[in-house]
Amino acid sequence: MIRLLIADDHAIVRAGLRALLEQRGGEIEVVGEATTVDEAVELSGILRPDLVLMDLRFAGDSRTGVDATREIRALDPAPYVLVVTNYDTDSEILTAVEAGASGYLLKDAPPDELFAAVMSAAAGSTTLSSRITSKLIGRIGRIGVNGPPLTPRELEVLTAVATGRSNRDVAKDLFLSEATVKSHLVQVFAKLDVRSRTAAVARAREQGLLPTDR
Repeated sequence: MIRLLIADDHAIVRAGLRALLEQRGGEIEVVGEATTVDEAVELSGILRPDLVLMDLRFAGDSRTGVDATREIRALDPAPYVLVVTNYDTDSEILTAVEAGASGYLLKDAPPDELFAAVMSAAAGSTTLSSRITSKLIGRIGRIGVNGPPLTPRELEVLTAVATGRSNRDVAKDLFLSEATVKSHLVQVFAKLDVRSRTAAVARAREQGLLPTDR
């Protein structure tokens, strides 16, 4: 059972997300709702959800979902955070991931994509919506003859991921923060035109970037 907190300032959005997620029977339980950044952080500490669905902007609040994400990920234990928002600028995507978000989803994503992202993020895996991946690909360019290659650090992170290590373990092994590992993976996903760790490893092997015997 995934215990989930919804953080969004719009009542109709919270109600819609709750209705969709509670259709999953015994898989997901919505344990609370937050309407401000401070409330999201406070309830995360009190309710201890497994995952927080986080909007990026809250009306009348000078702080953002990125601020909330950073503070929530500093809690002990720290819930995972999945950003669910309307905003898709490059800076917002990367800033949210660097703050510790496990994934980034747009509010117009189909229900199946929402469910898959929730399950993935609750397990600590990095996940991006298809539109976000396409947007980043447009900025970075796909890998290949005319596209930029993976940087040495991105390849190092992906090589560690290919051994089955979690983001947290990869961070420890490479002396990086977990947020930095996630940020590198977002760039890798965009360059390889994939949406998951498993797909990234498979595509990298196809491209000859990783040995096939791993």
